Amino acid sequence: MKKPVFVSPQEAAGMIEDGSTVATIGMTLVSASETILKAIEKRFLETGRPNQLTLVHSCGQSDRDRGIQHFAHEGMLSRIIGGHWGLQPRMMKLIAENKILAYCIPQGQFAQLYRSMAGGEPGKITKVGLGTFIDPRLDGGKMNDITKDAADIVEVVNIGGEEYMRYKPIPLDYCIIRGTCVDENGNLSTEEEAMQLEVLSAVLACKKFGGKVIAQAKYKVSAGSIHCKKVTVPGIFIDAVVMCGNPEEDHRQTHSFAFDPAYCGNIKVPVEQSDVLPLNVRKLIGRRALMELTRDDVLNVGTGIPNDVVGPILAEEGVQEDVTITVESGIYGGIPMGGVDFGIAKNNFALLRHDDQFDYYNGAGVDVTFMGAGELDASGNVNATRLGPSPTGAGGFIDITTNAKHVVFCATFTGKGLDCSFENERLHIHQEGKLIKCVKKLQQISYNGEIARQKGQKMHYVTERAVFELRPDGLTLVEIAPGIDLKTQVLDLMEFEPLISKDLKRMNPAIYKEDGPFGLKKYL
Repeated sequence: MKKPVFVSPQEAAGMIEDGSTVATIGMTLVSASETILKAIEKRFLETGRPNQLTLVHSCGQSDRDRGIQHFAHEGMLSRIIGGHWGLQPRMMKLIAENKILAYCIPQGQFAQLYRSMAGGEPGKITKVGLGTFIDPRLDGGKMNDITKDAADIVEVVNIGGEEYMRYKPIPLDYCIIRGTCVDENGNLSTEEEAMQLEVLSAVLACKKFGGKVIAQAKYKVSAGSIHCKKVTVPGIFIDAVVMCGNPEEDHRQTHSFAFDPAYCGNIKVPVEQSDVLPLNVRKLIGRRALMELTRDDVLNVGTGIPNDVVGPILAEEGVQEDVTITVESGIYGGIPMGGVDFGIAKNNFALLRHDDQFDYYNGAGVDVTFMGAGELDASGNVNATRLGPSPTGAGGFIDITTNAKHVVFCATFTGKGLDCSFENERLHIHQEGKLIKCVKKLQQISYNGEIARQKGQKMHYVTERAVFELRPDGLTLVEIAPGIDLKTQVLDLMEFEPLISKDLKRMNPAIYKEDGPFGLKKYL
């Protein structure tokens, strides 16, 4: 039986050759192979090797400091192909300053591209990405100026008279993964990891191209002691194993803590008072957005306002049994964490593989998805992927919004300095934000309003003072907040004039209630 070798972090780093293509598997800091990544960085800083690498990753893998931030050095990388860089400031700086070639692939397509590559298919064929900045007729997923003239990694193909995107295979030289236990034969389990991710798919994709797999593990156990159904990657597919010598620092379950059994499903814990959010503008927006739910809906929450507030609001309102919350990492139910811990939840009742979760999102589609947003234009197009000079990337945004039955964007009406309060069930603006978000021209098209209208998709854009709906005749203002002047505090702060509903309503004053639940259950 083929067995991997157990090596030191330095020996693992020495395996990586110049000019290689390296895939890392993780999400935020979850399952980041810190011991290995730090050793690779240390080797580069001391010797200048490995250099001119291509880094491949399906989703954001950092907490602003660790994860693939270890690769964020000029000369170490020549190219990055990734899903999201919102928590990777040094990587975004390299991209924005044209120091590396940079491509973005939607997170779900990337996770499933590994499966296509593993099976020897000609790439991932899908409609996801058409009409967005991923479409090669727009930007082709190219995230900076120096990449514009570089080779395309996507193309549009015609099958049966319909257009599809083809995400091309990416040959891998190395795949770096992480698990909980490894036995003496190299069989790897992931029972304490907070996500299942697409570990096996990526490993098999790497093997398809003759690449090598390097694994980091927390515990070494005797041969055969891992139950066969709990083996995530058989040892025959792993070339080298690095044991983590400092799990508290380098094998953390997530950014905020080294290990909590509630976040890998080992235990269920009671909802605490700390899970109840104080009323602020983000909670206000979340409350109004959740009024779009109906009983028995399956919903998804994206990063930003939704992931910070939706789970806690559902728990506070006591409606967790009335709807089902999901997250792109594979979560069903529970209370998701936000920010640098996005993608994990406590008390979830199911946790699927990352690539399997996108079969649902890309196929049947969720009933409602709640997504953060940056810019909105008159056609109902939305930019949530490039704000200012920072190229954050798509994450799962494009995958999920393409096929959801109802998309609800959550954003403040203006940005940078907005200050407001909510006395007497009215909204009071004390200082207006300096950044206009309703614009004539988006920096990037992340959501295509015209395609959404053509297929009859429901879409709402919810802010603290105004709610817009994408209707067959165009983007329409349907609600304003009590206490807000339509002309001076809404229309004058837009670069375009929206349609205004003949039945323009006031936002429900119940969402301004400061203490206790606002009564979501009766609105479902």
